[in-house]
Amino acid sequence: MSDVQDGKPGMTSSRLEAFTDGVVAIIITIMVLELKVPANGTLSALAQSAPILVAYVLSFINVGLYWNNHHHLMHAAGRIDGRVLWANLFLLFWLSLVPFVIRWLDESAFSAMATAAYGVVLGMAAVGYMLTEHAIVVCNGRQSTLARALGRDVKGKISLMLYAIAIPAAFLARPLSLVIYVVILGVWLRPDKRIERLLG
Repeated sequence: MSDVQDGKPGMTSSRLEAFTDGVVAIIITIMVLELKVPANGTLSALAQSAPILVAYVLSFINVGLYWNNHHHLMHAAGRIDGRVLWANLFLLFWLSLVPFVIRWLDESAFSAMATAAYGVVLGMAAVGYMLTEHAIVVCNGRQSTLARALGRDVKGKISLMLYAIAIPAAFLARPLSLVIYVVILGVWLRPDKRIERLLG
Protein backbone atom coordinates (compact mmCIF):
# COMPACT_ATOMS: atom_id res chain seq x y z
CA MET A 1 0.00 0.00 0.00
CA SER A 2 1.40 3.39 -0.94
CA ASP A 3 0.57 6.97 -0.18
CA VAL A 4 1.85 10.45 -0.97
CA GLN A 5 2.96 12.86 1.75
CA ASP A 6 4.63 16.24 1.15
CA GLY A 7 4.68 15.39 -2.54
CA LYS A 8 6.82 12.28 -1.97
CA PRO A 9 5.56 8.74 -2.60
CA GLY A 10 5.95 6.11 0.09
CA MET A 11 4.42 3.14 1.82
CA THR A 12 2.42 3.19 5.03
CA SER A 13 3.76 1.30 8.04
CA SER A 14 0.58 -0.56 9.01
CA ARG A 15 1.53 -3.93 7.47
CA LEU A 16 5.09 -3.69 8.77
CA GLU A 17 3.82 -3.01 12.28
CA ALA A 18 1.30 -5.86 12.11
CA PHE A 19 3.97 -8.29 10.87
CA THR A 20 6.37 -7.22 13.62
CA ASP A 21 3.66 -7.64 16.26
CA GLY A 22 3.03 -11.19 15.04
CA VAL A 23 6.70 -12.14 15.06
CA VAL A 24 7.21 -10.72 18.55
CA ALA A 25 4.18 -12.67 19.81
CA ILE A 26 5.65 -15.89 18.38
CA ILE A 27 9.06 -15.17 19.94
CA ILE A 28 7.52 -14.71 23.38
CA THR A 29 5.46 -17.88 22.96
CA ILE A 30 8.56 -19.91 22.07
CA MET A 31 10.39 -18.44 25.06
CA VAL A 32 7.63 -19.65 27.39
CA LEU A 33 7.59 -23.11 25.81
CA GLU A 34 11.35 -23.42 26.36
CA LEU A 35 10.93 -23.07 30.14
CA LYS A 36 11.39 -26.34 32.00
CA VAL A 37 9.01 -27.28 34.79
CA PRO A 38 10.78 -28.07 38.12
CA ALA A 39 11.41 -31.79 38.64
CA ASN A 40 9.16 -31.88 41.70
CA GLY A 41 7.15 -29.67 44.01
CA THR A 42 9.94 -28.69 46.39
CA LEU A 43 11.53 -25.29 46.86
CA SER A 44 14.94 -26.75 46.07
CA ALA A 45 13.68 -27.92 42.68
CA LEU A 46 12.30 -24.45 42.02
CA ALA A 47 15.60 -22.92 43.11
CA GLN A 48 17.40 -25.02 40.51
CA SER A 49 15.19 -23.44 37.85
CA ALA A 50 15.81 -19.91 39.17
CA PRO A 51 18.69 -18.97 36.84
CA ILE A 52 16.77 -19.77 33.65
CA LEU A 53 13.65 -18.11 35.05
CA VAL A 54 15.67 -14.95 35.63
CA ALA A 55 17.06 -15.17 32.09
CA TYR A 56 13.50 -15.58 30.80
CA VAL A 57 12.25 -12.54 32.73
CA LEU A 58 15.12 -10.37 31.50
CA SER A 59 14.61 -11.56 27.93
CA PHE A 60 10.85 -11.04 28.11
CA ILE A 61 11.42 -7.45 29.27
CA ASN A 62 13.99 -6.90 26.51
CA VAL A 63 11.67 -8.18 23.79
CA GLY A 64 8.81 -6.21 25.32
CA LEU A 65 10.87 -3.02 25.26
CA TYR A 66 11.68 -3.54 21.59
CA TRP A 67 7.98 -4.08 20.86
CA ASN A 68 7.00 -0.97 22.83
CA ASN A 69 9.66 1.25 21.25
CA HIS A 70 8.89 -0.16 17.80
CA HIS A 71 5.26 0.88 18.25
CA HIS A 72 6.33 4.45 18.96
CA LEU A 73 8.79 4.32 16.08
CA MET A 74 6.08 3.30 13.60
CA HIS A 75 3.75 5.96 15.02
CA ALA A 76 6.34 8.59 14.15
CA ALA A 77 7.09 7.16 10.69
CA GLY A 78 5.28 9.23 8.10
CA ARG A 79 6.33 6.83 5.35
CA ILE A 80 8.56 3.80 4.88
CA ASP A 81 10.44 2.25 1.98
CA GLY A 82 12.36 -0.89 1.08
CA ARG A 83 15.33 0.06 3.26
CA VAL A 84 13.05 0.25 6.29
CA LEU A 85 11.59 -3.16 5.49
CA TRP A 86 15.01 -4.80 5.30
CA ALA A 87 16.32 -3.06 8.42
CA ASN A 88 13.21 -4.19 10.29
CA LEU A 89 13.74 -7.78 9.11
CA PHE A 90 17.33 -7.57 10.36
CA LEU A 91 16.00 -6.55 13.77
CA LEU A 92 13.44 -9.36 13.83
CA PHE A 93 16.06 -11.93 12.80
CA TRP A 94 18.15 -11.22 15.89
CA LEU A 95 15.14 -11.04 18.19
CA SER A 96 14.03 -14.44 16.88
CA LEU A 97 17.31 -15.91 18.22
CA VAL A 98 16.52 -14.91 21.81
CA PRO A 99 14.75 -18.23 22.62
CA PHE A 100 17.75 -20.10 21.17
CA VAL A 101 20.30 -18.36 23.41
CA ILE A 102 18.07 -18.73 26.46
CA ARG A 103 17.99 -22.49 25.89
CA TRP A 104 21.75 -22.52 25.33
CA LEU A 105 22.26 -20.66 28.62
CA ASP A 106 20.12 -23.24 30.39
CA GLU A 107 21.68 -26.36 28.89
CA SER A 108 25.26 -25.09 29.23
CA ALA A 109 24.80 -23.86 32.82
CA PHE A 110 25.48 -20.28 31.75
CA SER A 111 28.77 -21.08 30.04
CA ALA A 112 31.03 -18.24 28.94
CA MET A 113 30.26 -18.84 25.26
CA ALA A 114 26.49 -18.88 25.80
CA THR A 115 26.67 -15.77 27.98
CA ALA A 116 28.65 -13.99 25.27
CA ALA A 117 26.21 -15.20 22.61
CA TYR A 118 23.34 -13.73 24.61
CA GLY A 119 25.06 -10.36 24.42
CA VAL A 120 25.78 -10.77 20.70
CA VAL A 121 22.10 -11.48 19.97
CA LEU A 122 20.82 -8.54 22.03
CA GLY A 123 23.58 -6.27 20.76
CA MET A 124 22.82 -7.08 17.13
CA ALA A 125 19.12 -6.53 17.83
CA ALA A 126 20.09 -3.09 19.11
CA VAL A 127 22.01 -2.51 15.87
CA GLY A 128 18.95 -3.62 13.91
CA TYR A 129 16.74 -1.19 15.79
CA MET A 130 19.15 1.68 15.16
CA LEU A 131 19.33 0.74 11.47
CA THR A 132 15.53 0.80 11.32
CA GLU A 133 15.50 4.23 12.95
CA HIS A 134 18.11 5.49 10.50
CA ALA A 135 16.26 4.08 7.48
CA ILE A 136 13.04 5.80 8.56
CA VAL A 137 14.86 9.09 9.09
CA VAL A 138 16.44 8.84 5.61
CA CYS A 139 13.04 8.04 4.10
CA ASN A 140 11.27 10.92 5.83
CA GLY A 141 14.02 13.55 5.90
CA ARG A 142 16.31 15.08 8.50
CA GLN A 143 13.59 17.54 9.54
CA SER A 144 11.02 14.80 10.17
CA THR A 145 9.38 14.21 13.54
CA LEU A 146 11.46 11.11 14.19
CA ALA A 147 14.76 12.79 13.32
CA ARG A 148 14.01 15.64 15.73
CA ALA A 149 12.89 13.20 18.44
CA LEU A 150 15.96 10.96 18.22
CA GLY A 151 18.55 13.71 18.21
CA ARG A 152 21.96 12.12 18.75
CA ASP A 153 20.37 8.94 20.23
CA VAL A 154 22.75 8.86 23.19
CA LYS A 155 20.95 5.95 24.88
CA GLY A 156 21.32 3.77 21.80
CA LYS A 157 25.03 4.49 21.48
CA ILE A 158 25.66 3.87 25.18
CA SER A 159 23.86 0.53 24.91
CA LEU A 160 26.05 -0.61 22.01
CA MET A 161 29.17 0.44 23.90
CA LEU A 162 28.08 -1.56 26.96
CA TYR A 163 27.36 -4.65 24.83
CA ALA A 164 30.83 -4.31 23.30
CA ILE A 165 32.25 -4.48 26.85
CA ALA A 166 29.96 -7.23 28.14
CA ILE A 167 30.54 -9.74 25.33
CA PRO A 168 34.30 -10.22 25.81
CA ALA A 169 33.82 -9.85 29.58
CA ALA A 170 31.81 -13.09 29.50
CA PHE A 171 35.06 -14.99 28.97
CA LEU A 172 36.89 -13.22 31.78
CA ALA A 173 34.24 -12.42 34.39
CA ARG A 174 30.78 -13.78 33.64
CA PRO A 175 29.11 -12.06 36.62
CA LEU A 176 30.30 -8.69 35.29
CA SER A 177 28.88 -9.49 31.87
CA LEU A 178 25.49 -10.40 33.36
CA VAL A 179 25.48 -7.25 35.47
CA ILE A 180 26.10 -5.15 32.35
CA TYR A 181 23.14 -6.81 30.60
CA VAL A 182 20.95 -5.83 33.55
CA VAL A 183 22.33 -2.27 33.50
CA ILE A 184 21.47 -1.92 29.80
CA LEU A 185 17.97 -3.14 30.56
CA GLY A 186 17.70 -0.57 33.35
CA VAL A 187 18.72 2.21 30.97
CA TRP A 188 15.81 1.37 28.67
CA LEU A 189 13.30 0.71 31.45
CA ARG A 190 13.42 4.40 32.21
CA PRO A 191 10.58 5.94 30.18
CA ASP A 192 11.74 7.56 26.94
CA LYS A 193 9.26 10.29 26.01
CA ARG A 194 11.12 11.76 23.02
CA ILE A 195 8.70 10.64 20.33
CA GLU A 196 5.56 11.00 22.47
CA ARG A 197 6.54 14.55 23.36
CA LEU A 198 6.90 15.65 19.74
CA LEU A 199 3.76 13.86 18.58
CA GLY A 200 1.73 15.42 21.39
